[in-house]
Order: sequence, then structure tokens, then C-alpha cells
Amino acid sequence: MARKKPAVDAGFVLFDVVYQDGRQTSNRKVPAADLGGLDGDTPAKTFIEEQDRKIAEMSGQARGPIKTIKRSPGQ
Repeated sequence: MARKKPAVDAGFVLFDVVYQDGRQTSNRKVPAADLGGLDGDTPAKTFIEEQDRKIAEMSGQARGPIKTIKRSPGQ
């Protein structure tokens, strides 16, 4: 009998982000509607950078520039 994978909310795609300073964050949510088309996953970087700006404004701590971004495993 085959095991079923847990359901994933189709409204979001999860990404792992590595910053220039070596820090990493996992499972950053990006709306699926913002992805696809000719740009593929490129809009995810812009979306996450905007999230980081908002977080920095609220916390007073900037994250720095993004080095790499890729879909989380299983996405």
C-alpha cells in the first residue's frame, strides 16, 4: 500500500534562502500566484527581499543581500 504525502497548501511555494553573510532561512512562503510564466521562480527573490525589508523596519535588524534562493525540498 502506497503512503500518501501530506497535503501542501497550493497557495504558497516554500523557498530556502542563503544570504551573502552565510546565514540561511528555510521554508520562506511565496504566493504561488506570483510565480511561473516566463520568469519562473525569479519573482520569489523580489518577494522575499520585500519581506526582509518589512522585517528589518519592524525589528531594526537588516538581513543583508540574498546570495542564493531555491525551492525547499519537496516543493
